[in-house]
Amino acid sequence: MWFVGIALLVAAGLALLISADAGSLIGLTQQQTGRALPGVILLVVLGASLFARRMPFGQMIRGLAAWAMIFVVVIGAYTYRFELQDFAGRVTGELSPGAAIVSDDGQTVSFRRGLGGSFLLSTDVNGAEVRMLFDTGASAVVLTQADARAAGIEVDNLRYGVRVQTANGVSTAALTRLDSITVGGIERRNIRAYVAQPGALEMSLLGMTFLETLERFSVAQDRLELQG
Repeated sequence: MWFVGIALLVAAGLALLISADAGSLIGLTQQQTGRALPGVILLVVLGASLFARRMPFGQMIRGLAAWAMIFVVVIGAYTYRFELQDFAGRVTGELSPGAAIVSDDGQTVSFRRGLGGSFLLSTDVNGAEVRMLFDTGASAVVLTQADARAAGIEVDNLRYGVRVQTANGVSTAALTRLDSITVGGIERRNIRAYVAQPGALEMSLLGMTFLETLERFSVAQDRLELQG
């Protein structure tokens, strides 16, 4: 087990290097270098164990090279974790544009633009999954008949006498209140909304009665960002 002692000596040496901020020489902070320490120790232990087993030199070199490559990949993945998260978000957005990409603190939600050029958002209305079109031209949240029924609204008892402005023009709808609406973890309760007449809308609209409750919302290139 002499190789364990070597690993401990290496660990002690690395600890001294960390205290001297030697990681900055390769672009790592002290904290990042400290997090890399277990991986380095593991690599040293594995390498020493290969020596202990008296493996053929060529096989030993190949094994060490493989573990070194794994170590480099792990460190690289950690170093570029934010870029990788953004890349994963882009892939998710392309495959499922309505899927929300939630920030670590849960306060910011972003969506990718769909192939049709619009932002289609997966939302939750009164516990029902509803797909909505982001529409700053809509004065309020507007639900289609089907989505209103799914959300538990009794559409047969509504009076369609309210004129609402949407990006597609003026339509007639019925006033209602939503118990809750959630967009990527951002929840609002008791939101004023409208239910469109049958056939008036192809898709529900996420309009200003929800958007104006946010701290901010912005569109930059193909990315929609909502901050609650």
